[in-house]
Amino acid sequence: MRRPEIMSRRAAHITSAAMAAALLAACSPTPGSSDTADASPAPATPARLTRTLPDDPARMLFPVTGAESRWTQGLDIFGQQVSRAAAASCARDRGIALPEQVPLAFIRFSDVPDLDFIARHGFGQSAEVPAPEATHAVARPGRPAAVRGCRAEGEAAVKALREPYAELQGQWFGRLASVRRDPVTARALRTLPDCFAEHGVQARDENGFFSRVDARLNSAAPADLPRVDRELGRAYATCMRPVEAVRERARLRLRTRFLAENTDDVRELRETLVPSLRRAEKEHGVHLAFPAP
Repeated sequence: MRRPEIMSRRAAHITSAAMAAALLAACSPTPGSSDTADASPAPATPARLTRTLPDDPARMLFPVTGAESRWTQGLDIFGQQVSRAAAASCARDRGIALPEQVPLAFIRFSDVPDLDFIARHGFGQSAEVPAPEATHAVARPGRPAAVRGCRAEGEAAVKALREPYAELQGQWFGRLASVRRDPVTARALRTLPDCFAEHGVQARDENGFFSRVDARLNSAAPADLPRVDRELGRAYATCMRPVEAVRERARLRLRTRFLAENTDDVRELRETLVPSLRRAEKEHGVHLAFPAP
């Protein structure tokens, strides 16, 4: 499992979609299965969704904790939903069908790990992104130029939504990298190998742990995959909590300085972000939603 690196506006999956699909399949009953003592453990309660917004929009844009990062994940997904909805609306107007796309998925951030979520659900599960309402109108496949035109309309819609905050949010994610170089953080990270070993994982650091996770999940029997994933998630969360206690304090100090350096822009975003999101909900028929344990 390659540790994802935060980029200016997007992050990579902690795990691949293929692993998530395998976990889902492993959780599903198979023909002929029975409720016996030898049956695989029942899957954990699925992650749910919430539509509760933070009391301060800055927490959604510039997260410092795993819990806050869920708002950031939801905001990112909302932008993608707006893009797809605008493209779909264009396609309906033109009477064409757009090619199918990979379903959207909430993406966690490596530099702001959501330990509560990982401890409960492991690495391969998240809340399900609400799918758009299906349209039953028969449409002809669109010509490439028409499809590109509708995709461009979708890209323009999400660009307009994100333009007020994208640059500043990108700067914030860039600042987060400095926490890794903090001497106090470095000392906390040195505790990881012993803690990992106590949980049966021999790894020198986070990246080494993720490599072990990959190996174990790839070798686990399908029926055992959810259990193994959750066990590894709990081990990671347990070992990372002392590290996160240090890093969260460092991120809070960093955010305080960052907000003070960008007072005018942040003030405007606090006033305008939520109203603009609500307008986009009405215009495009999608709704803000955030993963929750």
